[in-house]
Amino acid sequence: MLARGAGIAAGALADAVLGDPRRGHPVALFGSGAAELERHTYADARWAGAGHTAALLAAVGVAGALAERLARRGGPAAEAAVMAAATFVALGGTSLCATGDRMAALLAAGDVDAARGLLPSLCGRDPSVLDSPGLARAALESVAENTSDATVAPLVWAATAGVPGVLAYRAVNTLDAMIGHRNARYTRFGWAAARLDDLANIVGARLTGALVVVCAPLVGGSPRQAWRAWRRDAGKHPSPNAGVAEAAFAGALGVSLGGPTQYAHELEIRPTLGDGRPPDADDLARAVRLSRAVQVLAAVLAASVSAAGRSGRRVSPRRCARWCRRRRAPAPSRGGAP
Repeated sequence: MLARGAGIAAGALADAVLGDPRRGHPVALFGSGAAELERHTYADARWAGAGHTAALLAAVGVAGALAERLARRGGPAAEAAVMAAATFVALGGTSLCATGDRMAALLAAGDVDAARGLLPSLCGRDPSVLDSPGLARAALESVAENTSDATVAPLVWAATAGVPGVLAYRAVNTLDAMIGHRNARYTRFGWAAARLDDLANIVGARLTGALVVVCAPLVGGSPRQAWRAWRRDAGKHPSPNAGVAEAAFAGALGVSLGGPTQYAHELEIRPTLGDGRPPDADDLARAVRLSRAVQVLAAVLAASVSAAGRSGRRVSPRRCARWCRRRRAPAPSRGGAP
């Protein structure tokens, strides 16, 4: 477990320093493979999507478990290295924050056209219908949601399930982004991926909400308002997890999120989260700083919990046998009673 904790810390540090690779990212390669497989597995039915998702997750899980087992044979250093590589692959918080900072700078400079061109790097909304406040809101909501999806949740899975767990989580999250849409093609085929992603993010989203409450003062925010918005508004959101992160961010920053949300395939009327003013470029910059603080604290917690989980010391078989014999021995009688 010490090796796992060290690996998580090293992987988080690598993401902070390097960000996502521009070429040959393993997640992009997985996405290409998933798209190729879809050509052979697609059918407009839930069973087809469930089989497609299960096949890909099984492949990733087996590969992760095999890598972890082989690493253990190489000793703690090899185990930590493999854990670091898996964590680095699964994390995306540094690139998220860098994109958020660029968006805030473009909006502050009044360059709405460039901001519209950048928005698809953050979310799948239609940028052509958004003005500057709409772009700020869309970007802030994406930063909030992906603080959980791209950092906190994968760290939870790394700490609790090791290499196969964190890689399987990233696979589920990638599949949800690819096929978990409510449109004519994917409503049924992507159902299993979307539901699995909801389940995989339950703990991570709520930990994100808690960390936002803790970190709110670092950006001049209110822990009380973050908690209040989370408890009051998160359940209104159509996603059981995104609503937690977005509501907590809205309360912490003193802004309101939600409202009409135009995607390529449909217009959604989202509920209002928070009770402040609409966000602007400065609020987006504060959201990025809050996201970074949450990510750092989540990495520290994940590494610490993993390292402290157990000592890894094996019990002597002889000592175990003596303990078992004592447990089987009859209890001494009291006062001559049988």
